Amino acid sequence: MSKLGTYIVESKNELFNKVSWPTWSELQSSAIVVMVSSIMIALVVFGMDFVFELLIKQAYDLLK
Repeated sequence: MSKLGTYIVESKNELFNKVSWPTWSELQSSAIVVMVSSIMIALVVFGMDFVFELLIKQAYDLLK
């Protein structure tokens, strides 16, 4: 159990004294970057899906 206790004490020490936490404005700007990036990736995936659907429909129409 002493290893677990040592781990908990060292983890607490690291979180409170060694980790540099972002400020509120840094956190907000990072969240905005993640949100914009997610929307852009979603739009790219949507576009690829839409084009692929059109190509598959045309391929099926050729086989009729």
